[in-house]
Amino acid sequence: MIRKGIRSDVKNIIEITKSCAKNMIVQNIYQWNAYYPNKEAFLKDISRDELYVLEIENTLVGCITISTLMDKEYIPISWLTENVNNIYIHRLAIHPTHQGKGYAQELMSFAETLARNNKSISIRLDTFSQNKRNQKFYEQRGYKRLGNIYFPKQSEHSFYCYELVL
Repeated sequence: MIRKGIRSDVKNIIEITKSCAKNMIVQNIYQWNAYYPNKEAFLKDISRDELYVLEIENTLVGCITISTLMDKEYIPISWLTENVNNIYIHRLAIHPTHQGKGYAQELMSFAETLARNNKSISIRLDTFSQNKRNQKFYEQRGYKRLGNIYFPKQSEHSFYCYELVL
């Protein structure tokens, strides 16, 4: 079941993202760290009504932020569509013990349906340049890679921006 995230979910979400970070580090993917994602980011997502969680048998196993706000880091990118009525995906996470079961696909399908229902013209996101699995995941869903951005607090490596025109 996918539902809106609430404040009491944040403790479990942080556990999920920390587990994801540890799992990625084992694979030499240094995408998430002590600075990101953090409790404050998820509380802000909740206050904006943008955080969704996935529960399986009453256990929170994943989350996704579906936002209408464009981060300033995205401004230099040559997007495929105008900067009007776009959706931005952030902090998609599935607990490592539940990965490989289609749950990330389920959350992305939910986000894409929500975007279409809200007459959005595209969905935009970024993923870490060193995370080949994520790149393949988005490219198989039809997202087009457009350019690179940097988040110095996260990594010296770039993040690839993607867009799906709806």
